[in-house]
Amino acid sequence: MKKLVLVFALVAAVTAAYAAPTSKSRSSSRKAAAAPVEDEEAEGPAVRVRIEQFPKLGRAATLSAPSVAGGTVIGQTWNGKPRNWIVLESKYSTSDKCIDQLTFTWHVLLETKSATSKDKEGQSKMAPYSYFTQTVTYVNIPRGNHAASVCLHPSYLEQYGEPKAVGLVIVDSSGKEITGDSASEVKGIESHSKFWDDSKIMDAKQGGEPMIERRQGLQDRSKTIWALVNPNDYELVIQ
Repeated sequence: MKKLVLVFALVAAVTAAYAAPTSKSRSSSRKAAAAPVEDEEAEGPAVRVRIEQFPKLGRAATLSAPSVAGGTVIGQTWNGKPRNWIVLESKYSTSDKCIDQLTFTWHVLLETKSATSKDKEGQSKMAPYSYFTQTVTYVNIPRGNHAASVCLHPSYLEQYGEPKAVGLVIVDSSGKEITGDSASEVKGIESHSKFWDDSKIMDAKQGGEPMIERRQGLQDRSKTIWALVNPNDYELVIQ
């Protein structure tokens, strides 16, 4: 009987000796499997916002305003012809289920020599370029594709010209920049640069006169006649 007890004790000891490394090995395997998850978290969350389509430049950014026939005295046209607006549109996508707030800041340069007004003498006294900026904040943005847009009244196209450089920066509710980009057809201003932050560009002079004149007038789309066109593409704007 004593011999039998001794045999069982020996078997139990051997079993425990083999079981311990196996348990430790399984524990190590679990930790190894979890490692990629930790590494993924360390890299930060996926991109929340992406600019899918950037605004067009030049004449491609101008459109005739939509109109509705009515019984007005003036009619549908001004001086016998339609007036074109500058309409800058950007398509962007979001991957989060819902983003509370996104702020878009636009930077636009118009080139005077492309103005449609026939008053060339008056234009010759202006700076070669006019700079406009506007900030628009959208709220409650669901996952999917959206559009952002700002506009300039026809009088700006007539007096100050077509857009030749455009920058767009998107920040979240904390003020952190998420994404941004720029496009330019102006010599000396590179695309994908923050030209609006470069004092050498913004304060440049020619013959003692400024090359760029800062002006106001750029409006969010919702404040213009364009608010009635494809309204479902745009999220709610807050002031």
